Amino acid sequence: MTTIEWTEQTWNPTTGCDRISPGCDHCYAPTMAKRLKGMGQAKYQNDGNSKTSGPGFALTIHPDVLTEPLRWKKPRKVFVNSMSDLFHARVPREFLARVFAVMAATPQHTYQILTKRPERAARILTDLCTCGIGHPPGEHFRSSMEWAATSHSPTYVPGLKHSIYHRSGWPLPNVWIGTSIESDDYTRRADALRNTPAAVRFISAEPLLGPLPSLDLTGIDWLIIGGESGPGARVLETWWIDDLLYEAEQAGAAPFVKQLGSVWARDWTVNGKTVAAHGDTKGGNPDYWPAHLRVREYPKAASDG
Repeated sequence: MTTIEWTEQTWNPTTGCDRISPGCDHCYAPTMAKRLKGMGQAKYQNDGNSKTSGPGFALTIHPDVLTEPLRWKKPRKVFVNSMSDLFHARVPREFLARVFAVMAATPQHTYQILTKRPERAARILTDLCTCGIGHPPGEHFRSSMEWAATSHSPTYVPGLKHSIYHRSGWPLPNVWIGTSIESDDYTRRADALRNTPAAVRFISAEPLLGPLPSLDLTGIDWLIIGGESGPGARVLETWWIDDLLYEAEQAGAAPFVKQLGSVWARDWTVNGKTVAAHGDTKGGNPDYWPAHLRVREYPKAASDG
């Protein structure tokens, strides 16, 4: 299980990553990976680049984890790769096809994929035809998914049944794909996300490090907003959230305010004590927030299901 407010389960078929933008600077995952490496956890024994990653945090694929969702009977929201980025450049295309085949085979679950590399997601999942026959976008990738469900295939995932190609629509109706946008310098990621086939497209503006005046929410279904927490957390101004809530309403994107961050929690006073002194060091308890920020909605696809 997980304490992440907007999901119910995590699944990490890959672990490890590399920092690529300021939103990565205080990421929890490298610190956790270092601790897990010290505890002897097998998934966290490969060290990454000392400048962009760290001990136990090299990008590593875990084929043995692929079958986990097949054993979950109760439907749930699943955050894919809370300890990695599924579309990292070193995740092989065939492994991505195996991950997507598992998601196709378990339509009872809703999968939430969050990436800072939406350009690669768009390129692989659109997979424009180069064979000359004129296949529709995504056809070749879907064929690779079918191969992962074929028992005599070298990429076969045990437990999958063939004909995933014919049983599943495209994009997969139970897969949400999102991208992280921490400042106005990275709003271009939303453009790549719009080019990515997904049942639900979402943006995580966490950690929100500044206003996002250039962010276009056209075609975006869900907007998560959050301040930074933990050591070295940077400031979040609540008017940045006000602006985003207005833009979400105009665009029809469901807003989900996750937390207001550690700096806010240290500065905001309720009943004579700071929010942090009340025990909420991340500013994640809506009871302490200004009333208009207490918004936690899910996209329409979720309520429909």
